[in-house]
Amino acid sequence: MTKWWTRRWTTRACAVLVLAMLAGGCGTLRTIGNLEDGAGEQMGHVWQRWVDSGGDIAAAVTWERKVEPGVTVEQIEAALTSVAAEDNMRAVGELPLSKELEARSGQKQKFLKAYSYCNPATARQMVDFSPHMAAFLPCRIVVVEKEDGLWMYTLNMDMMVNMGRKLPPELRASAIKVRNTVWKLMERGAKGEF
Repeated sequence: MTKWWTRRWTTRACAVLVLAMLAGGCGTLRTIGNLEDGAGEQMGHVWQRWVDSGGDIAAAVTWERKVEPGVTVEQIEAALTSVAAEDNMRAVGELPLSKELEARSGQKQKFLKAYSYCNPATARQMVDFSPHMAAFLPCRIVVVEKEDGLWMYTLNMDMMVNMGRKLPPELRASAIKVRNTVWKLMERGAKGEF
């Protein structure tokens, strides 16, 4: 019954979206013409994750990886350092949230730490293309301890490459390299491969 309801709700939501697009008229059609090839498919993927998560927008726009059993935080960090060095991504900061919370409360906390990476040249190109992209800088990977172990989360980089306005060819190539590095950070970090 839940799947039937979800399909019915999704169908209704899609109908509302189509009506909104039609109401927007030429502006909507013009915008669609400016999008990357595959933008609709990527939007559908985001939309489905949003529906499947019960409306959790963060779940809709992120990638996650369960860290393999036995992989330690130290192994994750070594993998992240290794991939960043291989792909010329600069580590630009860490935010040890669980340690900060422990210091403030005096109580042990589940592990929570954010790791930030950046390719400065690509960041500059992206912000020149769209100043709003500055809000997404730098790329972040967060390691979260949950009841079932460690998980890694990051922004879905496919949205940056495939869901918006067409990127100039040089910027698109740079953005794809960053996307691929973030994917590799997640994959190898979750396995502790360095």
